[in-house]
Amino acid sequence: MALPACAAPALGPPLQPERGAPARTTCPRRHSRGEAELAVSRLGSVAASVGAGPPRGVSRGFNSRPLLDEPLKASSSLAGAARVPLFALLPRGRRRRMHDLRRRWDLGSLCRALLTRGLAALGHSLKHVLGAIFSKIFGPLASVGNMDEKSNKLLLALVMLFLFAVIVLQYVCPGTECQLLRLQAFSSPVPDPYRSEDESSARFVPRYNFSRGDLLRKVDFDIKGDDLIVFLHIQKTGGTTFGRHLVCNIQLEQPCECRVGQKKCTCHRPGKRETWLFSRFSTGWSCGLHADWTELTSCVPAVVDGKRDAKLRPSRNFHYITILRDPVSRYLSEWRHVQRGATWKASLHVCDGRPPTSEELPSCYTGDDWSGCPLREFMDCPYNLANNRQVRMLSDLTLVGCYNLSVMPEKQRNKVLLESAKSNLKHMAFFGLTEFQRKTQYLFEKTFNMNFISPFTQYNTTRASSVEINEEIQKRIEGLNFLDMELYSYAKDLFLQRYQFMRQKEHQEARRKHQEQRKFLKGRFLQTHFQSQSQGQSQNQSQNPNQNLTQNLIQNLIQNLTQSSNQNLSQISSQKENRESQKQNSGQEQNDSNTSNGTKDYIGSVEKWR
Repeated sequence: MALPACAAPALGPPLQPERGAPARTTCPRRHSRGEAELAVSRLGSVAASVGAGPPRGVSRGFNSRPLLDEPLKASSSLAGAARVPLFALLPRGRRRRMHDLRRRWDLGSLCRALLTRGLAALGHSLKHVLGAIFSKIFGPLASVGNMDEKSNKLLLALVMLFLFAVIVLQYVCPGTECQLLRLQAFSSPVPDPYRSEDESSARFVPRYNFSRGDLLRKVDFDIKGDDLIVFLHIQKTGGTTFGRHLVCNIQLEQPCECRVGQKKCTCHRPGKRETWLFSRFSTGWSCGLHADWTELTSCVPAVVDGKRDAKLRPSRNFHYITILRDPVSRYLSEWRHVQRGATWKASLHVCDGRPPTSEELPSCYTGDDWSGCPLREFMDCPYNLANNRQVRMLSDLTLVGCYNLSVMPEKQRNKVLLESAKSNLKHMAFFGLTEFQRKTQYLFEKTFNMNFISPFTQYNTTRASSVEINEEIQKRIEGLNFLDMELYSYAKDLFLQRYQFMRQKEHQEARRKHQEQRKFLKGRFLQTHFQSQSQGQSQNQSQNPNQNLTQNLIQNLIQNLTQSSNQNLSQISSQKENRESQKQNSGQEQNDSNTSNGTKDYIGSVEKWR
C-alpha cells in the first residue's frame, strides 16, 4: 500500500508502492507537523507497551504478540522505526476494533491465569491435607519424607478423577435410587429363590391342623413299572405351562419325544411302548376336554387298560396331580378367554355314565360363541360354569346327583361339594399353586423324586392382572366364587405347610449326613493314628529288644512295690484305729488282751514291711 505524500515528512523518505496497487496522491486529511509528532509519540508509547509484553499476572499466549496491520507483514524489509507509526495511519473504525479485540484477549488471558492459579492453589491445599491424613494413618511410612513430585501429581489426578466421577454420577442419576440399588447389590445376601416369589411374611402362620401323613407326600413312583401320573387340568390355572414342563423339562432316562408342529409328545417308559403320563400333551383329551375328577377316575382306567382282559390288567397306582390358582385372577382370565371366542363345547361333563341334559346345564349364550361378552353380562349368567369351577372339577359330583340341582338343597349341596374337593385335594399325590412356581417345582421334585432341567419362571404380569376392576366388582366376583375362595385358602395353607415340612426334613437330613461324615472322618483319623503308633512301637521293639525288656521289668517292680506299700499302710491305719478304741475301754480285760494282740500285730507288720 502506498503512503500518502502528506505523511512523507513525518516518516522520512517515501515508500515505494506495491506492485499492482494504485498509488494514492491525495491525503484524506491534512495533518500538521504537530499532529504528526503527537501521533508518532502516541504510537511509540503503544509500541513500547506492546513490546513490553502482557500485564503482570497474565500469561504470554498467542494473543500477547504486538498487533500489526495485515499488509505490514508482507513488507518485512521496512525498518522497526518505520513500522510503529503505521497504527496511527489506520482508519479510526479499524483502530477501535483492533483495540477492543486486544482488550478482550487480554481479559481472557487474565481469566485463564486466575483459573490456573486457583487450581494450583487447590491442588496444593489438597496435597497438604491428604499428606496429613496419610501421615496420621500410616505413621512412620509417611514420616520418611515428603512425597516426590510425581506422586503428588498422581494423587492430584486421582482426586480430580474421583470428583469428576461423582459429578457425572450425580448428573446421570441425581436421586438416591442408584445409590440404594448399588448398596443393596453389595450388602444384601443372595435371596432365597423360593421366598422371592412370595410377598407374604417370612414366618407362615398355619390355620389348619394337618397330620404328618398329610404333610409328608413322597410317592414311590416307578417309571419302569405300571404306575401312572394323571394330570387334572383346570382351565386358566397355568396348566398348559405345567403340562409342557412335564413332557419337555424333566430329566429322564428316556425323555419324551416331541416333534415340531405336533402338540402331543410320546412319553414311553424305558424299554416299553407304554406311557407313564396321562395329560393333554401326552395322550391328548382322551377323556374329554378338561375332564374333571369325576370323569377321570372313571375314564382313565378304561382308556389305559380297555383293550386288556380284566384278569390281565396290572394293579396300577394312579397318581393324580393338579394346579390351582387364585379364584379372582382365574375368573377374570377365563372371562378374557371367552371374550376371544373360547367355548369349551367339546367338554363332555360325563357324570354317572351320562352327560347332562340341556335343562340341567343350560347355555349362557345363543350364538356360536360368547365373544365380546362384557364382564357384567359374564357375571350375570346363573348357569356360568366359571363360577366355583375349581371346587366343581375337584369334587365327586356323584355325591350330589351330578348336575341335577333338585336332588338336595343348595346349601347342603355346596357343603358336600366343598368337603369332597378338600378331601380329594388332600389325598392327591401332588398339587401346586400358580402363584408359587418355584415352590411348586420343589414339591413335585421331592414328591416323585424327579428333577426338572430348568427352573420354573414366575410370571407376575398376566391377562388377568391387566384388567382393572373396582372394589365392588371384586367383591361380587368373590361372592360368585365363594366355594373356590375357601378351597384356595385351604389349599394354600396345606401347600405352604408341606413346603415348610419338606424343607425342615431336608435340613435335618443334611445335618445328619454331615454329622455322620464327621464321625467317619474322625474314626479314620484315629485309626490311622493308632496304626502309626503301633507300627512305631513294633519298630522300636524290634530294634531294641533288651532295652524294652528292662523297662518292662522296672515298671512291674515299681507297680508291685506301690501296691504292697499301700496295703501295709491301710493295715497300719486300721490297727491304729482299733487300738484307740480299745484304750477307751481299758477297764475290760478282754479288750486289754485284744490291745496287746493288736500291738503285737502292728509291730510284726511294721517289721515285716521293713
